[in-house]
Amino acid sequence: MSLPAMASPTLSPDSSSQEALSAPTCSPTSDSENLSPDELELLAKLEEQNRLLEADSKSMRSMNGSRRNSGSSLVSSSSASSNLSHLEEDTWILWGRIANEWEEWRRRKEKLLKELIRKGIPHHFRAIVWQLLCSATDMPVKNQYSELLKMSSPCEKLIRRDIARTYPEHEFFKGQDSLGQEVLFNVMKAYSLVDREVGYCQGSAFIVGLLLMQMPEEEAFCVFVRLMQEYRLRELFKPSMAELGLCIYQFEYMLQEQLPDLNTHFRSQSFHTSMYASSWFLTLFLTTFPLPVATRVFDIFMYEGLEIVFRVGLALLQVNQAELMQLDMEGMSQYFQRVIPHQFDSCPDKLVLRAYQVKYNPKKMKRLEKEYAAMKSKEMEEQIEIKARAPGAPALAGASSALAMPQP
Repeated sequence: MSLPAMASPTLSPDSSSQEALSAPTCSPTSDSENLSPDELELLAKLEEQNRLLEADSKSMRSMNGSRRNSGSSLVSSSSASSNLSHLEEDTWILWGRIANEWEEWRRRKEKLLKELIRKGIPHHFRAIVWQLLCSATDMPVKNQYSELLKMSSPCEKLIRRDIARTYPEHEFFKGQDSLGQEVLFNVMKAYSLVDREVGYCQGSAFIVGLLLMQMPEEEAFCVFVRLMQEYRLRELFKPSMAELGLCIYQFEYMLQEQLPDLNTHFRSQSFHTSMYASSWFLTLFLTTFPLPVATRVFDIFMYEGLEIVFRVGLALLQVNQAELMQLDMEGMSQYFQRVIPHQFDSCPDKLVLRAYQVKYNPKKMKRLEKEYAAMKSKEMEEQIEIKARAPGAPALAGASSALAMPQP
């Protein structure tokens, strides 16, 4: 099963897009009510850390001429960097406490935990926190892993073919005999054996690859099994990809409702939603953004599910609406590949902030899910009726497209 082409972005955003990104510095999201003074203080510390990180990135950009050419690293001796190190130390202490007192935090400090995850899980805590978030720490399937590797899978040739295409520039996965390629093959093969209906799908290797950057292969395997079972991913990766059709249908509704002018422009250029958004859902932006930004989105996905993909996707369209309205289909395709991926490199927090400014109505999404199911059922009935009327004739498509535009 193949994905739409996903080119590696190379260019930086133009100046007009950069102006559109000059949002206020990131502030706590809306779930911070009813927190204790100590918990609010923790949020304020993380907010200060975000501000200092953004100030550092601006300082680096302003000096990039001489520094970049000389190849020397920029080490700031300012008091801001000193303050930053203290904040980082506080963050480490906090996340250590969260990992050790996980059940307490999940039960009694859920709002604060959500806030902290949206601000980014520190790199060295991601392995354990991701496992805790999806309840993958004590899975029986982990004991089967070594036995699965001894078996043969019908998907092995496909997996081998795609391994080199997964994070080809990342040091861990470079080279045919690299450890990264070997463990990625192992996990994909093991999953293809425990779930023969799905087997192997190209996009899933990017998710497994990210997990392997954080944890050993047995643990990555368990987390991936849990993501497939509990996070709608299995439905996305089934051969029919019916869940992808649903996601596109729901996303088009949001686009039509919240950005009607851009939606009209896309339709006039025959620029279909599936052309740019399919990889967003199938790889959770891992083939869109550089890893530091994509991993921040993945942190939130681990706690809040696919909602973050809808939010980030629509936020990107909101930020870039003016530029996209001036482009034809080819221009938009290039813009999505080269400009959009790097707009939030210096401050992923701005992307998260904008994502949570997007209107998202779970009840409407549920209604759209029922509408989509009814539409697909009607298509199926029409196809059966056509076959019954014309024995031996090839099956025809239903009257309505699988990705028909939903009506608000």
